[in-house]
Amino acid sequence: MILSQTKEIALSLLDTFKDAGNVALELRAKGLKKEIKNDDTPVTNGDIEVNNLILESLKKITPNIPVVSEETADNKNSDLNTFWLVDPIDGTYDYIHDKDEFTINAALIINKRPEIGIIYAPAKERLFYTYGKNFSFEKIDNNERALDCKKITKHGEVRAVSYSDKLKPIIQKFHEKFKVTEFKKMKSSYKFCVVATGEYDLYVAEPRACEWDIAAGHAILQDAGGIITDFNGDEILYGKENFKNTSIILKRIKKNLY
Repeated sequence: MILSQTKEIALSLLDTFKDAGNVALELRAKGLKKEIKNDDTPVTNGDIEVNNLILESLKKITPNIPVVSEETADNKNSDLNTFWLVDPIDGTYDYIHDKDEFTINAALIINKRPEIGIIYAPAKERLFYTYGKNFSFEKIDNNERALDCKKITKHGEVRAVSYSDKLKPIIQKFHEKFKVTEFKKMKSSYKFCVVATGEYDLYVAEPRACEWDIAAGHAILQDAGGIITDFNGDEILYGKENFKNTSIILKRIKKNLY
């Protein structure tokens, strides 16, 4: 797929993401209806409504590309190379508990690599997207701000994000290796975005969660110039068995982070 096509697809979805964000916030304000799924994780009517909006747009814009979403069973047993990965609400705990780091996510995977990524954090009013290398953006007041991973923290600081306040020993070792000076717990794919903007420098996680949690952020960060690998330095590909993640390291740049 050529750049003009990926651009057209990505830009045509932005309004849907804004609409989905408004729906998510409106339903939360009214009081969410929550259920527990078979994997013991929560799902709300907000997750379902957002999922329906995103899938409806994807089927209109790219009717021949299969969609894999966290909240539907379709295509989860398929052997796919080119497909959409959707996480309608990433950070459901934050969503349920009136916090602001939850995100709406979609990524187009082509030949097992993320080529388009869209992430919207509606409670923060921050919309991030990419449609190709060096074409990664945050949209602010209808203006595009190009993302380039340029450091905006103080010289000598290495700021990391973590999915937990308490670091596991293997994560602590990576923080020591990269000379992390401080870290902050952060939920959802918002972690990828704040590395792409240069607000943070690093994120490390052992194998956890699923591909729909990371694919959109992967695309946004890599196209902004960031580095994404597993613990062995290998490329992360998509469409793996059960869509389970490998280990992951996000770095703002390849060399020294400070």
